[in-house]
Amino acid sequence: MALKMGDRAPDFSLPSAEGEQLGEFRMSDYLGKQKVVVTFHPLDWTPTCESQLPILDSLHEKFRAAGGKLLDISVDSIESHLAWQRKEIGMMRFPLCSDFYPHGEVTRQFGILREGPPVPGISERAAFIVGEDGVIRFAKVYPIDQLPDLEGLLEELRRLQE
Repeated sequence: MALKMGDRAPDFSLPSAEGEQLGEFRMSDYLGKQKVVVTFHPLDWTPTCESQLPILDSLHEKFRAAGGKLLDISVDSIESHLAWQRKEIGMMRFPLCSDFYPHGEVTRQFGILREGPPVPGISERAAFIVGEDGVIRFAKVYPIDQLPDLEGLLEELRRLQE
């Protein structure tokens, strides 16, 4: 079951690619400092995800201006993230995190790892806003084959800033 508003977000660390720059995203680096907007896409190289990530990138500065650190997670490897950006979607200005090994561990902690058919081992398409205190302030799971309302997600972040 997916985490919901009022639940504590997991403290995690994942390898990340921010454009060509490789690094590590640590949730603990933002606790007490900034809200974190965590989105999940099921798989690189799929049509809906190829639309979702460039839209997020186009909104990156607006999320930042609204006080949120934007990141995205999938169960794909860092190598897949890099190749996908280079060949299909362009280089993202926010971290694409890899929950590849141990497979889907952070995704499972958020309660959105698909365990059964039709496609086990991938995440749901989801978004969470984690407050500075580590508590989830917004949580939504979207239909896997539909783009999430990313403008609506930005509005939720702005509402939390008020």
